[in-house]
Amino acid sequence: MTNGSSMTFSPAFGISHVESYVADLASAAAEMTGRFGFRAVARATSADAESLLLRQGRISLVLTQARSPHHPGAAYVLAHGDGIADIALSVPDVAAVFDEAVSRGAVPLAVPRRHPDGRTRAVIAGFGDVVHTLVEPDPAGPPPGFTPLPDAAAPDADGELLEELDHFAVCLTAGQLDRTVEFYTRVLGFRMIFQELIRVGAQAMNSKVVQSASGEVTLTLIEPDTSREPGQIDRFLAEHGGAGVQHIAFASRNVVRAVGALRERGVEFLSVPDTYYTMLADRLDLARHSTQELQRISVLVDEDHDGQLFQIFTRSTHPRRTLFHEVIERFGARTFGNGNIKALYEAVEAERLGAGEVLR
Repeated sequence: MTNGSSMTFSPAFGISHVESYVADLASAAAEMTGRFGFRAVARATSADAESLLLRQGRISLVLTQARSPHHPGAAYVLAHGDGIADIALSVPDVAAVFDEAVSRGAVPLAVPRRHPDGRTRAVIAGFGDVVHTLVEPDPAGPPPGFTPLPDAAAPDADGELLEELDHFAVCLTAGQLDRTVEFYTRVLGFRMIFQELIRVGAQAMNSKVVQSASGEVTLTLIEPDTSREPGQIDRFLAEHGGAGVQHIAFASRNVVRAVGALRERGVEFLSVPDTYYTMLADRLDLARHSTQELQRISVLVDEDHDGQLFQIFTRSTHPRRTLFHEVIERFGARTFGNGNIKALYEAVEAERLGAGEVLR
């Protein structure tokens, strides 16, 4: 891999894990295990912090609580509250990818270093206070520094409710969208797969979606349109304290089964008015699930040229309402339909207004 931005550079990034900094590790872990069905499988402790590794399907979440003001998690939680701090990317040759990315403009935060488990790790800056750890893949093993829990629960015999990470929705400050897209495409070899200008009433936002060459890492990047009235993206930026991850979308093989089970476990979802389903037949022909099934659990439907996608958003339990989750099932669809991002915008806006409904 030679130095220089003129050559093709498209690393086969996967997602190693996603790390959140939290104020209360026990409480955060209880929500993700008790409600969302994750299993605590490994722990890491130091003088400065304590972390738990949670797993479900191919999803690995790391929750970290700072034990010292010197740990970066302390400053992060003070500034943002609980939130996503690291979208860790797996790649076979960490040193080569790190060197090439830095030569293209990536900001280095930790140079490549081999850990006792034999895996090499490095860190570069991402957006806002979110970083990207680069780590050699080991699907079966925990991230460097973790010790497996001897009493870890076994995977659900009936199958996992959530299979993998579908995408991340990222709110950016005005004027940062194009340069962030340029960073991911030119510096990390992603490609832009979708873009849309969303107008809802007097508010608007710009959105572009970038995806790694492997197709395993997808970021929906959103910035407010400052020519319109301030809206929810502006509020996120104010309440979160800058750019950050607004939500994570978990992919499921069967959204009807997953949402039903998650509701039974205590997860609350935004509801959808009945008129949405009355109009659904005029919009598209369902390739999977019935209108009655989707209406019963308030799942939205959209489509692209390759197929359909089914999605639903959780109510935020974050004190600042700056983080929530999505459950999504793709039935052929590879990108996003025209209503996807608008549905997200309207869902969050309705919750803020106390209606708890997606208004379409």
